[in-house]
Amino acid sequence: MSTASLDGLFRPRSVAVIGASRQRGSLGRELLRNLLIYEFEGMVFPVNPKADVILSMKAYRSVLEIPDPVDLAIIVVPRQHVLRTLEECGLKGVKGVVVISSGFREVGAEGIDREQRALEIVRRHGMRMIGPNCMGIINAQADVRLNGTFAPGTPVRGGIGFLSQSGAMGVAILNHAESRGLGLSMFASMGNKADVSSNDLLEYWEQDDATRLVLMYLESFGNPRKFTQIARRMTRSKPIIAVKSGRTEAGAAAAASHTGALAGSDVATDALLMQCGVLRADSIEDMFDMAQGLVAQPLPAGRRVAVLTDAGGPAIMATDAIGAAGLEMATLSDATRAALGDGLSPDASVKNPVDMLGQAAGPDYLRCLPLLLEDDGVDAIIALYVPPVMHDPVEVVEAIVAGARGATKPVVCVLMAPDDVMDEVKRTHGFELPVYEFPESAVKALGAMVRYGAMISREAGTVPEFDVDRDAAAAVFAHVVEDGRRDLTLAESCCVLEAYGLRFPRSQLVTTRDGLSSAAQAVGFPMVAKITSPDILHKTEIGGVVVGIRDEIELLAAYEGILGRAQAVEPPPRIEGVVLQEMREGAQEMIVGVSADPSFGPLLMAGLGGIYVEVLKDVAFRVNPITDRDAADMVRSLRGYPLLEGVRGREPVCVAAYEDALLRVSRLVTDFECIEELDVNPFLVGATAAESMAVDGRIRIDPACVLADARPANE
Repeated sequence: MSTASLDGLFRPRSVAVIGASRQRGSLGRELLRNLLIYEFEGMVFPVNPKADVILSMKAYRSVLEIPDPVDLAIIVVPRQHVLRTLEECGLKGVKGVVVISSGFREVGAEGIDREQRALEIVRRHGMRMIGPNCMGIINAQADVRLNGTFAPGTPVRGGIGFLSQSGAMGVAILNHAESRGLGLSMFASMGNKADVSSNDLLEYWEQDDATRLVLMYLESFGNPRKFTQIARRMTRSKPIIAVKSGRTEAGAAAAASHTGALAGSDVATDALLMQCGVLRADSIEDMFDMAQGLVAQPLPAGRRVAVLTDAGGPAIMATDAIGAAGLEMATLSDATRAALGDGLSPDASVKNPVDMLGQAAGPDYLRCLPLLLEDDGVDAIIALYVPPVMHDPVEVVEAIVAGARGATKPVVCVLMAPDDVMDEVKRTHGFELPVYEFPESAVKALGAMVRYGAMISREAGTVPEFDVDRDAAAAVFAHVVEDGRRDLTLAESCCVLEAYGLRFPRSQLVTTRDGLSSAAQAVGFPMVAKITSPDILHKTEIGGVVVGIRDEIELLAAYEGILGRAQAVEPPPRIEGVVLQEMREGAQEMIVGVSADPSFGPLLMAGLGGIYVEVLKDVAFRVNPITDRDAADMVRSLRGYPLLEGVRGREPVCVAAYEDALLRVSRLVTDFECIEELDVNPFLVGATAAESMAVDGRIRIDPACVLADARPANE
C-alpha cells in the first residue's frame, strides 16, 4: 500500500479514542489527556459505552455513533473486544488505527490467530494499522500537534523522526529526548508491526520535509532487502542512526567454512547498516550524542578538529579520544595562533588544544571561536568549558552559541558542570548547539558526522555485469544433489567458480600412484599436492597439503605421505585422490567467502587468507549483492590492506583483481540461492590481473533449494 495512506495515521483531522476512561492513571485517560494537553489541531472524540462525559467532553458508546468523520482511531480496549472494534472502525470509514491493546502475537498461538484476523479486517476495509501492542504515535508538527501516546511529558517539536520496536523503550526515549532538548517531527511505537512496518515509516519520512534525521530502536528486521533499498537511497539526503539490540555472538560450531565460522549473529546487522550508510550506535546514549550533532550542526569537510578550552586535563582527554576515533588534531596556522594570543594570558597555550586557562570567560570564547572557524586547517571545533566558581556557566555557553552561530563548520560544546546546570543548558540551547557532559561523547558525535559526510560525498557504486556460464554451474549443482551430497569436491568447486570467471592454476587429479608422472608433466614443477575429500574440511589440519615439490622423488614422498595421513583420520574419510597444482609464489594470500544468513541472505567476506584466517580475523563482511564501491570499501577496511599497497620493499599487488573476484562471487550467489557456504582460500593476488587466481575452493549447498535455482537456464 502507498505510504501516502499513512496520512490517516499521522495527519488526521479527527481522532477517536476508543476505550477512553475517566479513571485516573488508566491508559485510556492518559491518551485522551495527552491529545488535549498537546492541543491537537482537530476534533477529538472519546468512545466509552459506560460514560456520557470524559474530561468535560461528550463521550460516544461506539465509533459508529460519532456524527462526524473519523480519520484516526486509537484503540485501548481489552483484547477480546479489539476485533469487533476494528470492524466498526472499518464500517465508519476510519483511515488509520493505532492498536495499543496487547494480547496478540506476543502471547502465543491464540494471540497469533487474533492478530491475523485483525490484519484481515484492516486490509478488507483499506485501513492502515500501527501495532497491536504498542504505545502510540506522535506528530509534533505545528499544523497537526498529535500526541497519541500514553507517555508522560510533552514532546518537543523538531526535525527528528523516531521509531521504536519496544513500547517501554519508547517511553524512556521520549523522556530522554525531552531532557536533551531534541525535537521530534514524528514518533511511532511499532509494537508487533502487523501492518505498518519500519520500512513503511522510512519511506513516509523520506518524503516528509520536516523530518531531517531518523532514529531507530530495532529488535529485528522484517524485510532486510527492502530496508537496504530504502536506506541506501534515503541516507543520501537524511541521516539514519540505529540502535539494534541482540549483539550477542551466536555459536558457529556447525559452520564448515572459515566464513561460516566468522559470521556471528551480529555480523550481518553490522554489514547491512554499513552498506546502507546507516550509523550504528552502541547504546541509546550514543544515539542521542550522534543525533545532537547531526541535527544541529553542518557536516565537517574533513577530520581535523580544534579544541578550545579553559582546562588542560579535559583537553588531554579530548585529544586522546580524537586520535582513538580516527580523527586528527588540527594544526593551526601562524596567523591564527598570533590572533589567539592577542588578548589571552601569556601563560595560555595557543597550540591545539588552545588552553585559555581557568580565568577564561564568555568574552574569551566569543573572541577565539571565530578565529578557529576561519582557519582553513580546521574542519570542526570542540569548545570545552569547566566552570570555575567566578563565572556563570550558562553565560559562557551562550557566548559559545553566539560565536558558532551561522558557521559553516560544526561546533560542539563540552560543559563539565553539575546536573542542574546541564539540564538548563540542554533545554535552552540543545536545539542550536550540541552540549555534552564529557569529551568522549563530543568526539563520538563528531566521528559520526565525519563518517556520514564521507558516505554521502562518495559515489553510490554499481553492480557490474559479467559474462558467465550459469548453465555449467547449474549442471554441477544438479549432479551433486543427484549424488546425495551437500559438499562439492575441489574439482566441482573449481568448475563452478571458473564458470563465473575465477581463474585457477594448472592442476591434475591423481587417483593412483601410476598416474603421478603424467600428471606432473601436465602441471610442471614446482607444484603443490593436496588431498581431495568431501569429508576433510581443512586439509592443512591433517597434513593434507605439501608445497614446494621440486621433482618426482619429492612428489612420490608427498603423495604417499598425504594419503597415509588422510587414511589415518577417524572416522575414515572418503578419499577421491590427490590434486597436483601449479605452484604460485610471491603473491598475497587473500580469501573470498560466503555464508548464508537466515534473515539477511548471503554474506560476502573479504580478508587476509591462508590457514590463519580464523586466528587473525582480519575480515570484512557485506550483505549480497555488493556494488563495486562496496568491494573497494571492504578491501580498504582491512587492517592488512597496506600489505596490498606494498610495504618494506614488497611490490604492490593488483587490488582490482581481488575486487573483481569479490564481485564475481557476489554474482554467483545471487544466481544460486542454494549456496550455503563458500570459501576461495587462498585467492592469490599477484602484481597483475593475469597473475591473480584462486588456488582452492570449497562450496556447500542446500539440496532442498537446488531444484528451484540450479536448473539450467534453457530448460
